[in-house]
Amino acid sequence: MYIHQRRQWPNFNWDVETVSGLLASVRHRQGRLTGRMESLGFSLRDEAILQTLTLDVIKTSEIEGEFLDADQVRSSLARKLGMDIGALAPSDRHVDGVVEMLLDATQRYTKELSEERLFGWHSALFPSGSSGMYKIQVGQWREDTTGPMQVVSGALGREIVHFEAPPSDKVPAEMQQFINWFNTQTEKDPVLKAAIAHLWFVTIHPFDDGNGRIARAITDLQLARSDSNYQRFYSMSAQIQLERKAYYDILEKTQRDDLDITGWLIWFLSCLDRALTATDKILNAVITKARYWEFFGSKSISERQKLMLNKLLDGFEGKLNTSKWAKITKVSNDTALRDILDLLDQGILIKEEAGGRSTSYKLNDISK
Repeated sequence: MYIHQRRQWPNFNWDVETVSGLLASVRHRQGRLTGRMESLGFSLRDEAILQTLTLDVIKTSEIEGEFLDADQVRSSLARKLGMDIGALAPSDRHVDGVVEMLLDATQRYTKELSEERLFGWHSALFPSGSSGMYKIQVGQWREDTTGPMQVVSGALGREIVHFEAPPSDKVPAEMQQFINWFNTQTEKDPVLKAAIAHLWFVTIHPFDDGNGRIARAITDLQLARSDSNYQRFYSMSAQIQLERKAYYDILEKTQRDDLDITGWLIWFLSCLDRALTATDKILNAVITKARYWEFFGSKSISERQKLMLNKLLDGFEGKLNTSKWAKITKVSNDTALRDILDLLDQGILIKEEAGGRSTSYKLNDISK
């Protein structure tokens, strides 16, 4: 029996004493993070927000096995937030759709959730009306025309059913009850409400596809309410992606259990606590980047060189060599080498230890 089939559904319960200590720790960490962010200047804060949102968009899609181009995501976010980050990469409709959903959830967190709003998010996720090769019903609740909505794995004929959602004829009433609850002020802590909302929405599974991403957008919306702040300084989706197997395991276990969701709440709060801790890495990277650009201020750097230095500061994948420089900046290898040699002369780049045909370069360490 799944939890949505139990007579008391959706009257969740949990061990308050077990959950309260972890909740207090999370709330304390949220407050410390907000204080640290407010101590930063506007430009550093904007960069931290942009990095966090970029991570959130990329990772909520990766959880579902979709990999978005980071430059497209960053550019789409910058355009929609009115941030000046220099050259902007063009972004496709799918990237823009995920960005629009996340921004609507977090930037307009005080706006009530509604059927129309959820349909808008779903339409933004699937602008072509398809999920992969398959046409789906977009901007409306699922209809189960090919059978019950099931989450399965395994080879054809040996499928394992992890979960079966409520039948489609119950979805409109289930979603109306969920939306009414979500929009009602309660005495529950807003962070606990985010955890419950995530589980409840995933259980209903109201759409043909995109349920996980929309559940995480609802979570982000409620977490923004818990912070009373539209500026995002941490990414729950990034942490869930790192713990993807545990995430699906606890969801499956909770779906097959009774309505005591203590285990789910402990996992959710622990994951959120780790997401808040991980933000320190983003902030340190942002501060380091600012110090480098202060150092670059006295140097003579072309737009092409600025582009590549930004990529290095944002975490360039692999080793930087002449051919990669040429490919990314769309110049010849000779021009790429001149750009690199100029930065070597100015003390901005240094050679990696390996030489010869495998010569590669990295940023000079300015902290020494």
